[in-house]
Amino acid sequence: MSNKALVKDYMTKDVISVKAETPSEKIIQLMRNTGHDGFPVKDNDTVIGMVTAFDLLLKHRNKSVQDIMSTNLVVADQDMTINDAARVMFRMGISRLPVIDKKGKLVGIITNTDIVRSHIERSTPMKVNYFKKTLEQLYGIKTEIKRRKVSIGQLRPTQNKIYADELQGRTYELKRGLAEPTIVVKTGDRYVLIDGHHRTIAALNLGFDEIDSYVIHLNQEIKLGMEKTADLNGIYSFEDIDIIDDAQHPLIALTRSIRKSKMNKKQ
Repeated sequence: MSNKALVKDYMTKDVISVKAETPSEKIIQLMRNTGHDGFPVKDNDTVIGMVTAFDLLLKHRNKSVQDIMSTNLVVADQDMTINDAARVMFRMGISRLPVIDKKGKLVGIITNTDIVRSHIERSTPMKVNYFKKTLEQLYGIKTEIKRRKVSIGQLRPTQNKIYADELQGRTYELKRGLAEPTIVVKTGDRYVLIDGHHRTIAALNLGFDEIDSYVIHLNQEIKLGMEKTADLNGIYSFEDIDIIDDAQHPLIALTRSIRKSKMNKKQ
């Protein structure tokens, strides 16, 4: 995907909106039911405001939406680039933008979560292409990349351990639709999982049968070095992978650990 990804490619199109005369108590209930913390306010199809949890906290709850909503809004055109939308949101200190079409009609909403997802989906292909070229140079073969759903039951893992805290993070991403695709190599009849073990086990735990993947197809069957290492470690299924729950990922630091380290140095 190019850097010219547009807001309309990542926005949420089924927007929950409210009317100006809606009682604030109904907004609280709507937030409880949907898990969202803000809603555009519409008059017909035109955005006239935004009501958020902050408005409910800072203003009187016994009023209607029109008494507490913000009206000086920043909105995004659906043809605005994702990068430009990200800059606006960062500079304005806002977490969501109502999206309009050329006629000013509300057609969606884009959030900081959507911005993160867009960057994840654009960074993964670079990683896939790098691995593709490595395979071609290493084995002197030709490859082809296809993005598709792969049955988790067909995947051969190549990693002997994962971390419980990162597994929790990947579970959250999958629930929110944020998880990037895994990277899989198809060699012969085998589907070898190269990148995405945390994501795949999280998907298994959530009851998924398939997982979104970039599949690198080899034009001839080859026993990959990663497969050979997995054989030596006895890793043939996801049940063979250890989940480390008594240690944090090496790239994650806990504030209490940092404080303890500093205290030890002072002593």
